[in-house]
Amino acid sequence: QDETFLKLGYKIKFERNKAKISQMELALKTGLTTRTISRVECGTIDPKLSTLMKIASSLNLDVKELLDFKL
Repeated sequence: QDETFLKLGYKIKFERNKAKISQMELALKTGLTTRTISRVECGTIDPKLSTLMKIASSLNLDVKELLDFKL
């Protein structure tokens, strides 16, 4: 696993929890599967930019905010 993807996944999970929504709710908002959300949050896949844009939009964030790993 690439450390960057782990950090990205942690940041997405952090923001999702802050928004008080489940992986299922995020999946429904983004049109992605819960498996994809889980894999992104675990850092096991290299998400496409379009995937990150859907996630960011659903969390009312800019993609650049997801890529800021300083928590």
